[in-house]
Amino acid sequence: MEARLDAVADAFEAGDFEAALAGAEGLLADAPELPEALHFRASALVELGRLEEAGKAFGQALKVAPEDLEILLSAADCLVCRAGEDREAVAEGLALCARGRRLAQKADDVEMLYEFLLLEGMGLNQMGECATALVSLDAALGHMPRSLDAQVERGIALFELCRFDEAKAAFEKVLKDAPDDPWAHHYLGLIAERRGDEKEAKRRFDKARALVPEEFPPPVELAEAEFDRAVEDAVKSLPRHAKQYLDNVTIAVEDLPSDEDLLGQDPPLSPSILGVFRGTPVGERSVMNAYELPASIVLYQRNLERFARTREELIEQIGITVMHEVGHLMGLDEDDLWQRGLD
Repeated sequence: MEARLDAVADAFEAGDFEAALAGAEGLLADAPELPEALHFRASALVELGRLEEAGKAFGQALKVAPEDLEILLSAADCLVCRAGEDREAVAEGLALCARGRRLAQKADDVEMLYEFLLLEGMGLNQMGECATALVSLDAALGHMPRSLDAQVERGIALFELCRFDEAKAAFEKVLKDAPDDPWAHHYLGLIAERRGDEKEAKRRFDKARALVPEEFPPPVELAEAEFDRAVEDAVKSLPRHAKQYLDNVTIAVEDLPSDEDLLGQDPPLSPSILGVFRGTPVGERSVMNAYELPASIVLYQRNLERFARTREELIEQIGITVMHEVGHLMGLDEDDLWQRGLD
């Protein structure tokens, strides 16, 4: 049995995930509750992109070995890092992180405690809970002060909280130890762009793109008139019940969100937002309040162009963003919009 497990491990390490999966399933035919084989099977399914099967496989593994830190970490990583924009999956992964963190503390396993704290910080950043993410990431760095992964993720949290000077210092610190870290260059480009230093922003974006082109493709750029036409088409395509709310509502396009827009809420909005609704939702307006500002919707062209991978995707996202902000105008919150697929 030990030799067969070693063979599965060797196949996995060599990147032959089909062989690792076959070997793990062969082991499980003889020993259905062997934790190591269950773990290898789930992990191989992840690497093969069979995520739904992987989720079930991790569930089986955790049922057999609920306190196995390695299985908990792999299951949490699958949910936090591989599930894309699935907020429910990320929330489930965060619950596993909390469980693993408690078990690692109890076992006095500093390395695994660090891993759970780092993954927790990443998941919280994805959920937009960046202030809480900072707590986890600072704790991770307390255990592994030189961790570049934790330093980068901490810089991202600071950026998302609009603490731009601190984020800049954090990413510059990363580059002292890892001059070719693509995420540090990308975020320094975003910070330079916000302060109007187009030359520095381009240099940073080009560097990040050269390092990992699949992560940072060139933005899909539209001419001003073409972008405005796409916005007009998106408004025309709105359902009739939504259009009725747009009387006396201005729809505008700006390059990037201003500090005023971002810091007008607590916690602040993400600097990468695609659009914003300014004003009072329809159901909350009062004829007695003469000081209410006119309602408006703003789309941020650079963020939208950077978000999309193709022209078709950009046009589609403009439509989704217009509908999203009209939803806020109608009084829907982020949870309502997420449930409608407009997050």
